[in-house]
Amino acid sequence: MGCQAGDKWFRRPDGPLGRSLEPKHDAAAKTVWGNDMPKVSELFFKTAIVFLILGIAAGLQMAISGDHGAFPAHAHINLLGWVTSAIFGGYYALNPAKAARRSAMIHYGVYNLGLVVMLPALYLMLQGNPALEPIVATGSMIVAVAVLIFAFVVFSGETERSVSGIQAVPR
Repeated sequence: MGCQAGDKWFRRPDGPLGRSLEPKHDAAAKTVWGNDMPKVSELFFKTAIVFLILGIAAGLQMAISGDHGAFPAHAHINLLGWVTSAIFGGYYALNPAKAARRSAMIHYGVYNLGLVVMLPALYLMLQGNPALEPIVATGSMIVAVAVLIFAFVVFSGETERSVSGIQAVPR
């Protein structure tokens, strides 16, 4: 038989505020602990999946054609689009008070604007269109600004005004 979730021998102790730490897996856009996932976190995760699909498609295109000249674009799509977006989503999921801030949504918008400008231009530039280098540089600068916004979110206190207008509770 063995122990299963829900058995009195398997139950986890209550967490903060008397909430059970028993994981829940039944609702969309919920964390494993049952809390609503912040919207910005969900957006970053969904965007990460789109970039994962694009990165795989770019890799397959290179493999099928035998032309690996665009491998730097493939790496940027996967690292900036898939991995970094997923990391941002995880950070905001773990810090819902900071995810509720306006700066979190601004971060999401600016970061993805930068990626949408930079990545296609980089791919096409590497395919033999050197005139696109200023567009790649512009997109790179937008991404850099977004990373600075994220640094501001991470290093700042929790007193910034939230998107909902509800004051964040200090830790």
